[in-house]
Amino acid sequence: MIGGLFIYNHKGEVLISRVYRDDIGRNAVDAFRVNVIHARQQVRSPVTNIARTSFFHVKRSNIWLAAVTKQNVNAAMVFEFLYKMCDVMAAYFGKISEENIKNNFVLIYELLDEILDFGYPQNSETGALKTFITQQGIKSQHQTKEEQSQITSQVTGQIGWRREGIKYRRNELFLDVLESVNLLMSPQGQVLSAHVSGRVVMKSYLSGMPECKFGMNDKIVIDKQGKGGAADEGGKSDLGGSSGKQSIAIDDCTFHQCVRLSKFDSERSISFIPPDGEYELMRYRTTKDIILPLRVIPLVREVGRTKLEVKVVIKSNFKPSLLAQKIEVRIPTPLNTSGVQVICMKGKAKYKASENAIVWKIKRMAGMKESQISAEIELLPTNDKKKWARPPISMNFEVPFAPSGLKVRYLKVFEPKLNYSDHDVIKWVRYIGRSGIYETRC
Repeated sequence: MIGGLFIYNHKGEVLISRVYRDDIGRNAVDAFRVNVIHARQQVRSPVTNIARTSFFHVKRSNIWLAAVTKQNVNAAMVFEFLYKMCDVMAAYFGKISEENIKNNFVLIYELLDEILDFGYPQNSETGALKTFITQQGIKSQHQTKEEQSQITSQVTGQIGWRREGIKYRRNELFLDVLESVNLLMSPQGQVLSAHVSGRVVMKSYLSGMPECKFGMNDKIVIDKQGKGGAADEGGKSDLGGSSGKQSIAIDDCTFHQCVRLSKFDSERSISFIPPDGEYELMRYRTTKDIILPLRVIPLVREVGRTKLEVKVVIKSNFKPSLLAQKIEVRIPTPLNTSGVQVICMKGKAKYKASENAIVWKIKRMAGMKESQISAEIELLPTNDKKKWARPPISMNFEVPFAPSGLKVRYLKVFEPKLNYSDHDVIKWVRYIGRSGIYETRC
């Protein structure tokens, strides 16, 4: 598995060094510094092979984390470990920076001792680690035998992501459906490619060891029930979608380790014992019947060789009662632009010469509305006979619904040991759709 783990700063100085196997020597540290950090050309690949040694690296701001091995390992698992290590460090001391790593190097070595054993990843759940590694990196000497037995059972037992004996005065569940819609559209309005990447993020503040059941309008489940079939299985939900879509087809999905995959495979039901606090329950991707919240209609006209006339209209395609926010449209301009005159009826528009773009910002826009911007672009004479490539118009926005059409049908909580029922749990559901790479060719 992993032969060694090194953490470098931007100068190539080693901040943390841990070698797990004898086949990794000190020369591996220098090899990565010379061939990757100080390389003359930027190294684009996250995997580098140097003298039959593989280096897997991730970068966080100005910090490099590199896992080293001479064996033929599963690359995906090594990167999963590196990202998990970043999450654990961020949970303990916030931003991953050189100063924070130097201030917490004892804590990091202690975490590595728990997370990696002879190069094999072990327990990397932050909640479990925090029960026996304190914030300052000093193990508490005042733990009772009962607390110590709870830690042992949590580390070695099947439910490593949640400890027993959690109690809250008020049982609450927060569920966020966060989606990123990606689009490439032709100047004529034809969709060339579109997909939605989504995440279901939960915050659970529940007493005991509850069993949760989560249901959504998955096409396979809806088709099983038949048209007008079984009603939603209770539970409060904020069905704030913008369309009347009955079901969505999910192309692929991944789950948190707490989800019982056997039940999902057989019944398509998502059952789990939730970790305490915030966690990502699932990720998914859809490509069919996507709701495009905003549409860009561009019109670019060349007036001779020294002037361009640009007109861009944006139309909102959702319920009038909903509002899109943080709208930003970036209209590219040629490199030889000398001046720009902009007229917009709504929002603010400004030409940014350093970015070769007109940036148009609108604070909010209701559904089924449209706004437009016109611009006259003055061009400097140039000897370059090559025509302007016309980069696509890009867009950022945020809407209060899921562009995929996903809806939470039910969210149920069962806790047989403690005296509270599903109706005693306060549940909150929120939908947020954001733009990913949202471009229209002009």
